[in-house]
Amino acid sequence: MSGCLLGPSNSREGFKECKGGVVVVVLIEFLNRYLGNVPLWYAVDRSKLPEPVLSRFLQLSPDHETEQFLEEAVHKSDWVFTQLWHSVARSFLGFFMTQTSINGLLGRGSMFVFSGEGCRLLLGVAADWCGATLLDLGAGDGRTTAVMAPYFAEVFVTEVSAPMRSILAKRGFRLLEADTWTTSGHKFDVISCLNLLDRCDRPLSLLQDLRAALKPGGKVLVALVLPFNPYVEIGWEGHRPSEWLPIQGDNFEQQVTSVMADVFEPAGFAVERWARVPYLCEGDLNQAFYWLDDAVFVLSAVDQEGNS
Repeated sequence: MSGCLLGPSNSREGFKECKGGVVVVVLIEFLNRYLGNVPLWYAVDRSKLPEPVLSRFLQLSPDHETEQFLEEAVHKSDWVFTQLWHSVARSFLGFFMTQTSINGLLGRGSMFVFSGEGCRLLLGVAADWCGATLLDLGAGDGRTTAVMAPYFAEVFVTEVSAPMRSILAKRGFRLLEADTWTTSGHKFDVISCLNLLDRCDRPLSLLQDLRAALKPGGKVLVALVLPFNPYVEIGWEGHRPSEWLPIQGDNFEQQVTSVMADVFEPAGFAVERWARVPYLCEGDLNQAFYWLDDAVFVLSAVDQEGNS
């Protein structure tokens, strides 16, 4: 998971915005009042989902950790001199560094996908459950990794950005090389691949690598921004991937259905449950935070007989 504004399609006009000292409470109260405690960020149109897809939908909602992230983002956006420095530095550093590395160097642009409780509900485990190993691919600054870490005895991460790798090492996570983790010999109870499939060059190959690196009974957590619009940050002219995910549909629900049927099933995965969440990013002087619509899937590997 990396970079807040990762591609041309993710321009600020494509994000929702919010700013002001009390806006977090006001926003959540507004959503709750008009939607009966089912905030828009987490809601789906159930009438557009076929029963096999709807039956695996997990309704999540904003909690204390979500509110805390938003409050911090609003607070940081009011640091005028810091934000001005970041703006100048980003303009200069952008000539020779990726957005992800710039964020790591400046200590800005943290992300939020789900809370610790949201992670537990997605995995379908008890509050005192502890797995042996987690691998978080493209971990960025490790903020979301830290949300998942309490459920595991040992946490591994990959990240290509050098500044982000330094941050991850300081957090105490075990770093694996992004281009060799598949041959490290490690097997994992859970592998998280959060907002990476649409940012890597070979997503279909990555899905096969994920499947091969799971322990028996292991799970994969995949987050994917929808509507789908891939953007490869590093190394490819035009920022297009060499492998294309065959995702179809005109709206969020249709694309979720397509991802499950046209991407995960052919790759040998069964979807145990899925949820809609906001992919939140710290903002700047213009906006306190940005968000995109994320679908988060919990996958298990299926054998040739169709058993998971």
